[in-house]
Amino acid sequence: MSEFRDTDAAVVDLLRRDASLSIVALATNLGVTATAVRQRLERLMVAGIVERRADARPRGRPAHAYSLTAAGRRLGGDNFRDLAMVLWTELRNVRDPDVRQGLLGRIAASLANVYRPRIEGETSAARLQSIAGVLGERDIACSVEDGPLAVLTTYSCPYPDLAEQDRAVCAAERLMIQELVGSAVQLSECRLDGASCCRFTAAPVGGSATAAADRPSSEVATP
Repeated sequence: MSEFRDTDAAVVDLLRRDASLSIVALATNLGVTATAVRQRLERLMVAGIVERRADARPRGRPAHAYSLTAAGRRLGGDNFRDLAMVLWTELRNVRDPDVRQGLLGRIAASLANVYRPRIEGETSAARLQSIAGVLGERDIACSVEDGPLAVLTTYSCPYPDLAEQDRAVCAAERLMIQELVGSAVQLSECRLDGASCCRFTAAPVGGSATAAADRPSSEVATP
């Protein structure tokens, strides 16, 4: 959310503590003018973080109250790094390689289902472009090259801490992209191998998705 500013966070914090507040109440709590509060609320409403409703009064004009939207209530609750690290450690501790591989596949499929409604296009390149858009919203810089084999290049890792401990994270990312593209995808270059970026090469849509799935077992690290 590019328009969200540090000064707006104070408004969000107040609305998190008190479900509904007026401009006067917000201005009093923040120690700023009503005009300043209105400017912050306008930005937050455009961003989908705050919503406004009219409270009818017996006489006179209706007063407006402001509260957080569902998206606003989720702000500040997306820091799952520690939980992810613990869960991934438990995955690595699964001794049976077939069970571990099956869990990895289900994780990739579940991630793909989260993003699938936003993936568009009939070609591998078009679908990779949609994926690049989703990654861009997560501050992952990337680009797409079209050609006989379309290529998605990511210039930073979505899961740097996990990837440094376990290359299975790379496998999960590749499998997720493969699910979304609908054709075989290979991790042709990887930062963990010393490359400057990670490159995911996709076969044309309609091709076999099994070729890339048959990766060496080293892609999924053992405990």
